[in-house]
Amino acid sequence: MTKIKVTQVKSSIKRMQSQKRTLEALGLRGIGKEVIHENTPNIMGMINKVKHLVKTTEA
Repeated sequence: MTKIKVTQVKSSIKRMQSQKRTLEALGLRGIGKEVIHENTPNIMGMINKVKHLVKTTEA
């Protein structure tokens, strides 16, 4: 599996609770924080839900 780096670029303030929980589940806790995940369908679905708040790159 390939790995992807997920970086939070926008705040979760004034966002729906489900989007806030998705960011927490990804391991993101603030602007500029980065995490590395495996490129699985579950992770890609989570990223797709908050794609306006994060930036992804190949790791």
